[in-house]
Amino acid sequence: MSRRAVVIGAGLAGMLAAAALCSAVDEVIVLERDELPDGPEHRRGLPQGRHAHLLMAGGLAAMDDLVPGVDMREHLLAAGAHEISLSSGMVALTSEGWFRRWRREGPRMFTCSRALLDWVVREAVLARTGVTVRKGHVRELTGSPGRVTGVRFAAGDGSGEEDLAAVLVVDASGRGSRVLPWLGALGVTGVRERTVDSGLVNATRVYRVPEGAERFPLTIVQADPYASRPGRSGMVLPIEGDRWMVSLAGTRGGEPPADPEGFLRYTLDLPNPIVGRLISGAEPLTDVHVSRSTSNVRRYAEKVRGWPEGFVVLGDALATFNPAYGQGMSVAALGARVLAHEVRRGGPGTPGLARRVQRGVARSVDAAWATAVSQDVMYPGTRGGRPGAADHLVAAYTRRLTKAATGSYPAAAALWEVTSMRTGPARLLRPDALLATLGGPPLPPSAEPPLTAGEREVLRALDRVGS
Repeated sequence: MSRRAVVIGAGLAGMLAAAALCSAVDEVIVLERDELPDGPEHRRGLPQGRHAHLLMAGGLAAMDDLVPGVDMREHLLAAGAHEISLSSGMVALTSEGWFRRWRREGPRMFTCSRALLDWVVREAVLARTGVTVRKGHVRELTGSPGRVTGVRFAAGDGSGEEDLAAVLVVDASGRGSRVLPWLGALGVTGVRERTVDSGLVNATRVYRVPEGAERFPLTIVQADPYASRPGRSGMVLPIEGDRWMVSLAGTRGGEPPADPEGFLRYTLDLPNPIVGRLISGAEPLTDVHVSRSTSNVRRYAEKVRGWPEGFVVLGDALATFNPAYGQGMSVAALGARVLAHEVRRGGPGTPGLARRVQRGVARSVDAAWATAVSQDVMYPGTRGGRPGAADHLVAAYTRRLTKAATGSYPAAAALWEVTSMRTGPARLLRPDALLATLGGPPLPPSAEPPLTAGEREVLRALDRVGS
């Protein structure tokens, strides 16, 4: 009997899951309800696709492990993505002050449009595996409470519904997943779900990079979750095609506007006007795109007693995070790597495989969830959570560590390693991080953005608002 795996969703999580399975089964079919573009173009089923996305070092390493014979870094760079050093290639204002830029190397992240990243990954997987993508909309899972045996889907060519038997089904259908009603129809209940919603709104506009500003560092003014007022942030990040993606974000009560004039005013009213000064002299290439699909949502699949064999949930179908923290894509890649490890170890039909995958995936989800929710609950108007004693304790330590990181390399290095998802939050409690946190920043705080003389000149040349 042919061993087939079915993956629901051809986004980043779905294609990486397909890559994870291709060497362990005879056939992998990916079902996608959207019409997939032939190049790096936005698609309707990805509501956050027009906004800023960051691929962290931990996520990139997982991708390299998953796609056979591919150096994903080289593929991304060749397609136009930018590689940014967290230690030297970024200008960032935190709630505790400006991070310094260090000559010593730190982890790197990649910036590009989400459309480009999805396309690069999809092309790499399809070119090097036997994975097949079919257009279709999954109606339901087939099987019983104890085992999922396939899916029933409506074919994209209008030929009606079709059943696909599978030894393993992976739901990677994203924020819009219908996993709870699908499982409920089989008789599987008790999947706990939690939502923490700060009311964050994203507003993004793309600009042409002005001549002479091609090497200007990624620039970000972070929100302050500890100020007892709505969070407001803005960033300028380089993407492919000599463009800047400028993304603003505001929690409930501090939402960025959708009109061009209001967009610029919002940037200038941030705790530092550097984002507005930069874009005031740049040519806009798009309108302002606004999205409200930003809440943290988690489904605790790993805690369900009697989780069905043959069914795995990954990526945004399992947990979504406030996109301001740049974790979602890396969590999806790390989850797919767990899937690959388990199917290679025992085969896709091994008893208990689905439960082991869900428990393994939960580790990276736990870390990302703690980062996002511990800050989001601090904003006024957040729904689904209020800060408790533990949150205040974590916040106090995080603030002190961040303050130390503005002038301490050991503190900054600890933060980079966790932010880049190369290691978990326990890294922040290692002796070097603890000592740096207790000692505070040995260097004085910077009152101005840490720019080189050349970068300051670029900023002055672009500034049309006189800030």
